[in-house]
Amino acid sequence: MTDQAHLDALRKKYGNAAGGDIFDPLFKQVAEAQFSGGDKRKWPFAGIPTFLDAPAMPDAASSDDFGGLDIALLGVPMDLGVTNRNGTRFGPRALRTIERIGPYDHVLKVSPLTQAKIADIGDVPLTSRFDLAQCHADIEAFYRRLVGAGVRPLSVGGDHSITSSILKAVGAREPVGLIHIDAHCDTSGPYEGTKFQHGGPFRLAVLDGVLDPRRTIQIGIRGPAEYLWEFSYESGMTVVHAEEVNEHSLPQIIAKARELVGGGPTYVSFDIDSVDPGFAPGTGTPEVGGLMPREVLQLLRGLDGLNIVGGDVVEVAPQYDSTTNTAQIAAQVLHTILCLMVNSGK
Repeated sequence: MTDQAHLDALRKKYGNAAGGDIFDPLFKQVAEAQFSGGDKRKWPFAGIPTFLDAPAMPDAASSDDFGGLDIALLGVPMDLGVTNRNGTRFGPRALRTIERIGPYDHVLKVSPLTQAKIADIGDVPLTSRFDLAQCHADIEAFYRRLVGAGVRPLSVGGDHSITSSILKAVGAREPVGLIHIDAHCDTSGPYEGTKFQHGGPFRLAVLDGVLDPRRTIQIGIRGPAEYLWEFSYESGMTVVHAEEVNEHSLPQIIAKARELVGGGPTYVSFDIDSVDPGFAPGTGTPEVGGLMPREVLQLLRGLDGLNIVGGDVVEVAPQYDSTTNTAQIAAQVLHTILCLMVNSGK
């Protein structure tokens, strides 16, 4: 039976309301940044694509303070450090083309682009497409400027080798803790004459003194390369294998991560190959038996309130996924990490 009084009240409030007329105070705040003229919203398929539809500030790096940004979104289109399939140099471009991510996270209850000064500042300027060591020198120099200006970086790779040089800037003043979601620990040694390769960034970061291994947790680890990861165990990192991650264990894993990193500065590094290739095939080193996207988002949202000083999303190789699902998942993770960073800056 219809409650006529209830229906009459709804008609009175909403009968002549436009799509942009939102009454809940929290939802209204989000809507006011999205709508103009009552029901007009920006078309998601029009305009210049940017990460998470953030404002574009390609000239930010030309000023010492990077335009006074709180958080910079930036790409690192470099994949000279891969051990097998290349193509993650196209990761930043792929994520910029994903539309309709955000503006609001219903679990964390945050609309990041309205609560902090955030912009897509373009890609790290690299001086050589051929010289891996030079690329890393360029990455480290650029991030030192960025961090020195008080801007927290959220990056899109590129292969995972980039993280070691990012951490040299982020952890220069104080070694950071790490929440690392990946199929691989990435703590192997140098190969074939180079220390820069995507299987070893976190060993480098520890040995460089910018990453605290006892405040590091690596989640989703699996596959045939386990024998390469002895440095994780020797250094005191906490390793959580993919087989240990399920609906019942997630709260315990989240609690362990929070306990390990505590209130100190913490970096979040997400490799898309942590996700099972049935969901995200577009990566260079897929490993069967991985995490589900829902598990990844639950893990990340469980980190709310930690001191997140930077993060990255890496190893998206879009040419191996004609569906764009891989980039879609990666973009959603990017948004979730951004929400964590905004909340940690409050």
